[in-house]
Amino acid sequence: MNSKKRRKITSEILVNGGLLVLCLLWTLPTLGLLVSSLRPPRAVNTTGWWTALRPTEEAGNPRFTIDNYRQVLLGRDMTFVTAEGETVLASGDDLSTALLNSIAVTLPSTIIPILIAACAAYAFAWMKFKGRGFFFVVVVALLVVPLQIALIPILRDYTRLNLTGTFLAVWLAHTGFGLPLATYLLYNYISTLPREILESAFLDGASHFTMFTRLILPLSVPALASFAIFQFLWVWNDLLVALVFIGSRPEVMVLTQRLQEMVGSRGQDWHLLTAGAFVTMLLPMIVFFSLQRYFVRGLLAGSVKG
Repeated sequence: MNSKKRRKITSEILVNGGLLVLCLLWTLPTLGLLVSSLRPPRAVNTTGWWTALRPTEEAGNPRFTIDNYRQVLLGRDMTFVTAEGETVLASGDDLSTALLNSIAVTLPSTIIPILIAACAAYAFAWMKFKGRGFFFVVVVALLVVPLQIALIPILRDYTRLNLTGTFLAVWLAHTGFGLPLATYLLYNYISTLPREILESAFLDGASHFTMFTRLILPLSVPALASFAIFQFLWVWNDLLVALVFIGSRPEVMVLTQRLQEMVGSRGQDWHLLTAGAFVTMLLPMIVFFSLQRYFVRGLLAGSVKG
């Protein structure tokens, strides 16, 4: 018995220790990014972020400042001292418009495919119609179609319809590219819901629309939240689709495009690049941690039957 307890304790220590190491490896770069984004330009260019809490001999120089975020988000001009001791006046970048554009692109591109895929998954799982198996195989087969091969044909159609450079073009593109995975994931979950509940609703005279809105959607929250995380992160961090369908118009550019411009124009201004990078990370982190309790349940959707 003692040997079994020792083996159990040892295995728990190894597992928990391994998880702790993985968490540290994932957290440290994010922590370094946050600390660097809050440090003055001179400190960022001369010392590493891990030295931020060390005592300094230079009086009047703050260890942390939010001026970087003011310059990045509000576009304010800032004066700072370089590592060589020169005083420089730097213009701001004003990412606030790009931030709002990213939100305007991401929310519809997440909600629209979820609603369409939920309807399709319900139809494939609980409605009988001709060609159901064939159409479901087609949906699953679309999962292996690379995104890149569809960009040019879609761009040609958008050009004929005058949709290029608009949010609608990006909404439709992300909806089309996200539907196969969403339909497959939600089908696996919806098809495992208790048949007795649905049969009882049918006997009580419920229509398919009532079944879908009153039963299927509330019971499928874990799978819906799981896909919402995937789709939100994919659309928010996307650069390729935005570059192809939005282009370089400043008034509709999203955060990833503006951050790419900053990398090209401010390659040495690490204090601004880290602040801009953390701004792009903040909302996805909030979404992930808000929905993470559903994440594992959604990933395991339909994996166990019987």
